[in-house]
Amino acid sequence: MTDAVIFDLDGVIVDSEPVWEEVRRAYVAAHGGAWQPDTQHRLMGMSTGEWSAYLSGELGVDRTAGQVADEVVEEMARRYADRVPLIGGADEVVRRLAERWPLGLASSSPTRLIVATLAATGLTDLFGATLSSEETARGKPAPDVYLAVAARLGVDPARCVAVEDSSNGVRSAAAAGMRVVAVPHGAYPLTPQARELAAVVLPAVGELTPDLLDGLG
Repeated sequence: MTDAVIFDLDGVIVDSEPVWEEVRRAYVAAHGGAWQPDTQHRLMGMSTGEWSAYLSGELGVDRTAGQVADEVVEEMARRYADRVPLIGGADEVVRRLAERWPLGLASSSPTRLIVATLAATGLTDLFGATLSSEETARGKPAPDVYLAVAARLGVDPARCVAVEDSSNGVRSAAAAGMRVVAVPHGAYPLTPQARELAAVVLPAVGELTPDLLDGLG
């Protein structure tokens, strides 16, 4: 039985992971750091505090973590002001599911970008609870943000379905005790372990229907 559906934002509703990667890669290069082969995979799901500390520390960027966060988010906000990269059909899926279930949003994006994205896509009022992992103790893959959103909705996490795209996101929702619908990005495939944690893996978010959720039990 499903009592609520909790969405991730980046990679599920907006195709922002490539934009984040482009912006952070350029920032690291411009500030004396060294991007590593596993950097993008590690960054996906980190909270703002976690990824800014990672860029400043492990990647050797010549800025404090606070400066990194402010400057990278400022550039992302500038990009979003030009165009929010909405994934085709994602807004229709959100609207369709909102007719049946309370919706939540559990995102690793900073609150500033969540607010801007939902406002630009006209989806703000469809979510009963939205939260950035920058407001929780730990980012994904820890379950904190999903547990907090379920609590704000007043719903048992075990009766929630989470919609995620990344391996760390799938691990986060699964650790919260939720059933997970995974919609991986073509450029960032799930790890085998994350794929096993997902109740179902879809090729596109447009295939997420009320009937499919009903079938999850």
